[in-house]
Amino acid sequence: MSRTPSKLSQLLFALLAYASLAIGLVAIAVPGLPTTEFILLAAWAATRSSPRLSAWLEGHRLFGPMLHNWRNGKVIPRRAKIAATASMLCCAGLMLLVLEHHWPVYLALAGMGLGNLWIWSRPEHRGKGACSRWAGPTPRA
Repeated sequence: MSRTPSKLSQLLFALLAYASLAIGLVAIAVPGLPTTEFILLAAWAATRSSPRLSAWLEGHRLFGPMLHNWRNGKVIPRRAKIAATASMLCCAGLMLLVLEHHWPVYLALAGMGLGNLWIWSRPEHRGKGACSRWAGPTPRA
């Protein structure tokens, strides 16, 4: 039995998709705010609500290859890992210099550290079907 989503659930997924996309676009310019996670969330919600937005994300010159790599082996290329790490270090340094050292700062630093560990645990090389533009070189045997 095929279950079709209700209009309300489609609306909620669409709101989530567009809100995540908006935050992801802002995150491109704001250091410390993760872009990739919000784009992945937008793509996931768009597949449940808006075929048009889903197709646009899949065909986008920046987001398309990233989504393709994620769906085909959860690949995060080394270049992206280094950029994420540098961004987190910059943000952590600014927080330590500007903000008072209370528990929210330490909580944020711990979150960045855990996020960084997770990022570096993902594969860097493309497997079968991953997009070569973002996945880096294929390891030689």
